[in-house]
Amino acid sequence: MSTAKKWSVELLIDEHEGRTRAEARLHTLDPTRLVGVGTARLNPADRDVPEIGDELAASRALADAAANDVEGVTATPARRDE
Repeated sequence: MSTAKKWSVELLIDEHEGRTRAEARLHTLDPTRLVGVGTARLNPADRDVPEIGDELAASRALADAAANDVEGVTATPARRDE
């Protein structure tokens, strides 16, 4: 039988000089606290849709938090795809 888990994620998103930066702070019910950072930039050929930059930066920040956790547990560099 599976057990539902509850996590809280705080996302801080800002834009500066054409780049979107997100910081994700993940809190679980146990003492785990993870932080990750992700960025996104607008390709000059693309239409400017700020929400997409926010989503990309946020997802990359969560992936960074997970990679940081893997590295902390394994002492091996985690692969980071962007």
